[in-house]
Amino acid sequence: MTAMRRAGVRRGMLGTELAVLAAAIVADVVLVLKVPGGGGGWAAPLTGVLASTGTAIPVLAVLRRRFPRHVGVLGSVVAALSAISTVVAVAARPQPQPPIAEIVAAGLLTAAAGRKLEPKHAAVLAPALGAVMIAAPLLRYGAGEPETLLAVAAAAYWGACLGVGLILRAADGRQRAALERVRSQERLQLARELHDLVSHHVSGIVVRVQAARAIAEANADVGGHAAVYREIEEAGGAALAAARRLVGMLRDTRDVPPLSGAVLGDAVRAAAGSAARVAVAEELDQLPVPSQVATTVHRVVTEALTNARRHAPAATEVVVSVRVETDELVLEVANDGLPANPRSAPGGFGIIGMAERLEMLGGSLTAGPGPGARWTVAARLPLGGEDTPFDALPRGL
Repeated sequence: MTAMRRAGVRRGMLGTELAVLAAAIVADVVLVLKVPGGGGGWAAPLTGVLASTGTAIPVLAVLRRRFPRHVGVLGSVVAALSAISTVVAVAARPQPQPPIAEIVAAGLLTAAAGRKLEPKHAAVLAPALGAVMIAAPLLRYGAGEPETLLAVAAAAYWGACLGVGLILRAADGRQRAALERVRSQERLQLARELHDLVSHHVSGIVVRVQAARAIAEANADVGGHAAVYREIEEAGGAALAAARRLVGMLRDTRDVPPLSGAVLGDAVRAAAGSAARVAVAEELDQLPVPSQVATTVHRVVTEALTNARRHAPAATEVVVSVRVETDELVLEVANDGLPANPRSAPGGFGIIGMAERLEMLGGSLTAGPGPGARWTVAARLPLGGEDTPFDALPRGL
C-alpha cells in the first residue's frame, strides 16, 4: 500500500470516528432531555462540570491519534473522569450524566491500548476502561431503569474493541518482522557485494606487490625489500581467503551484479536482460560507474522488473531508460498493464530495500502510477560534472 493510499485510509477512519462520536454526543443530549432535573443541594453546581466531561472525553479519545505515545495517559484520564462522574452520581444523585459518548471514547482507547501499549500496561488499563464503561450506565441510573441495559452493550463493545486492538497489534508485529526480514536480506546482499568489491581491489594490490617483489629479486635486492613484499603478498592473500570464507556462508550467487569497471549501459542491459526494452542516453552509455552504483542499478532494475511481472502480468511493454535531469542520473523502469483497481497497484518491501540503498548513496526513489495506466519506478542519483561524474556520492561506500 502506498503512502498516499495509507493517508487516505487514515483520513477516512478519522472521519468515521468523528461521525460516531458526534452521534454519541447527540444521543447523550437526547437522554438528558428525557430525564427530569436531578437533585439539588451541594451536588447542583457539579451538574455543569459533569456535563462537560461528555465532551472532554471524546476529545481525549481523538487526541490519541495526534499523540500515539501517550495512549496510556489519555486512557487513564478518561477512566478517571468517567469514574468520578459515576461516583458523584451515586453519592449525590444529581441529574445523571449520559454515558454513551464516554463509552464510545473509552472503547476507542481500549483498542489503542491493546494495540500500542506494553502488555503489562495494557493489562491494567484495558480492564480499568472496561470497568468504567460498564459501571457508568449501571450505577448512574440504578436498577430498573431502561438505560441500565447500556451496560450489556458496553460490555460487548469493550470486548470487540479489545479484540480489534489485539488483532491490530499482531498485524503490526508481522509488519515489523517482515520489514526486518527485508532489511536483513538487504544486508546479506550488501555483504556479498562488499566481498566482491574488496576482493577486486585487494587482488589488484596483491598483483602489484607480486610484480614489485619479482623486480626486487631480479635486481639482486640487498635491502630485504623482497622479503617485505612477500609478507605483504601473504597478508593480502590471507585477507582474501578470510573474506571469502566468511561471506561464502552468506552469499547468494543468483543475479550477480557486475563488478567494478563496468560502464552504465552494460550494467543496465545486464540487469534488464530480455525482459525489457532498454533506452540509455548516448552520452551515458559508455560512462564508467563505480561498483556501488553498478550494484544499485542492478538492484533497482531487477526489483522493478520483478514487481512488473508480479503485479502487471498483462503488461505488453516494459521500458528501462537512463537519462540526465538537472545534474541527476535518472534510472526509470515503466510498464503498462496497470490494473484499474488502485489497491492492486505494485508495492511492497522491495521498494523499501531499493529506497534505503539509494538513500545511502545520496539519491532517492519514487514509485507510483502514471498516465496511460503505467507504473513507474524512478531512481535518482547525484551526478557531478562531465570530468568528475559521481564525485558527489558519499565517501566511504
